[in-house]
Amino acid sequence: MTPTPILPGIEPQLTPRPIHPGTRIGHVHLKVADLDRALGFYCGVLGFELKQRYGSQAAFVAAGGYHHHIGLNTWESKNGSPPPRGTTGLFHLAILYPTRAALADALKRLIEAKMSLDGASDHGVSQALYLRDPDGNGVELYWDRAEVDWPRTADGALAMGTQPLDLDDLLSEAA
Repeated sequence: MTPTPILPGIEPQLTPRPIHPGTRIGHVHLKVADLDRALGFYCGVLGFELKQRYGSQAAFVAAGGYHHHIGLNTWESKNGSPPPRGTTGLFHLAILYPTRAALADALKRLIEAKMSLDGASDHGVSQALYLRDPDGNGVELYWDRAEVDWPRTADGALAMGTQPLDLDDLLSEAA
């Protein structure tokens, strides 16, 4: 695949130089059909805090004191439908929980809200719950194991995999 030029007449160059290791993804902004319904899920079920709302068009939610982790808007999507299967777009957003107990609490919240899971996996490096938000956006809720506990091959390479996650065992850690 040939990269698309950012500036006309300037061809992009692929570089072997890695990105700064401290780089992080800061937030995600989702198009939703109904702002109140989306807030019901992200704030009411998952427990994010509403930081700012712009009428019925947009809202920003976060965990802790951060300005926003997730933006929600209806600017191009009010009363819209999810994109059909087989199209490009966001596969899922991933929400990282600081502890396994916090992930267990998230599972408990989903059960109490009668939300269904698309899947639950142990990847060796992490444990994850997969579901859809009310607009059909994929959502991964996950907890990372400490790097020293990540599975490795004999030569030290990362050996991630996908095994079923024991939900009863995970729930045993919920407060």
